[in-house]
Amino acid sequence: MGLPVREQLKYWGIAGIAFLVILWVLGDVLLPFVLGAAVAYFLDPVADKLEDLGCSRVLATAIITLTAILIFVVAALLVVPTLVSQSAGLISSAPQYAADFGAFLTDRFPSLLDESSTLRQSLNSVGETVQSRGGEFLNTALSSAASLINVVVLFVIVPVVSVYLLLDWDNMIARIDQLLPRDHAPIIRRLAGEIDATLASFIRGMGTVCLILGTFYAVALMGVGLQFGLVVGFIAGLVTFIPYLGSLIGGALALGLAFFQYWNGIEVVENGIVTYSTDWLRIAIVGGIFVVGQVVEGNVLTPKWVGKSVGLHPVWLIFALSVFGSIFGFVGMLVAVPLAASLGVIIRYVIERYNESLLYQGKSGLGD
Repeated sequence: MGLPVREQLKYWGIAGIAFLVILWVLGDVLLPFVLGAAVAYFLDPVADKLEDLGCSRVLATAIITLTAILIFVVAALLVVPTLVSQSAGLISSAPQYAADFGAFLTDRFPSLLDESSTLRQSLNSVGETVQSRGGEFLNTALSSAASLINVVVLFVIVPVVSVYLLLDWDNMIARIDQLLPRDHAPIIRRLAGEIDATLASFIRGMGTVCLILGTFYAVALMGVGLQFGLVVGFIAGLVTFIPYLGSLIGGALALGLAFFQYWNGIEVVENGIVTYSTDWLRIAIVGGIFVVGQVVEGNVLTPKWVGKSVGLHPVWLIFALSVFGSIFGFVGMLVAVPLAASLGVIIRYVIERYNESLLYQGKSGLGD
């Protein structure tokens, strides 16, 4: 005789509450293990492909590990220092950009802006706030990272956890399958398969799209000569997982920076007319880079790597990130996407069962 539904709900509810409590209490401790599991999940298809080519699981894991170490060393030597220096330069240049923008508006619209106007003072305060708050944010992030996630955790524990989980991933999945309640195993396998498909489409697919677009934007903007091209490309690629938002934020930031960089200041003609010398061609190229990126993303990258049936609505994703991030911190943001995908699959399953029930169909569902 199976366990009554009420008892099952009680046990599953206790398990869910225990999971949330553990996540809240041990968030900082669980962080390297959550990161390691995410990396192993992301790289598991690569290991499976290498196994299909004839490699053993140990050899496949070794190849992936050596490749990851090589990429990390190259990034640490070439990309990270430039990214940090450009970020610091952008923050320190914010007041000057605000002042230049205020001067431009003052010259074009002298009746709206003067030295004592509220708008002029607001622009100056915005620039100073960005500089001070940006520096404080970087210092806080670095100090928090140093206190909560020390160097040993970042560079030793996470890679070790990732390697061990990647090496034993298939065995873990098989062991979990053996522990499933026998009466509900088929349904759980079905829901787990749908959750895995959703996560694979979003995390692996969207992660690849973000990496490709971020690299494209950074390389193209630096090729044009934009001063903070690497930072803009990093920001645009990072936010690409929300449709259109990455291109909008990155494009607006890049065009604004291009305007300040390629606007060569004020030229006073002999007759007293004030004109501006602007390299409009470079500004147009910067805008064209994001137009090309958006077209490639919508027509090539997203259909190929993500697909059309992701099952994660952007609003639902933002809501999950906000809620779990505010309650559980950074660890909550990491688990927000898998939990959002899981809840979405379960809700669709409940709606499917509801549509098949007599509660929805009424007398028409009784048939003959």
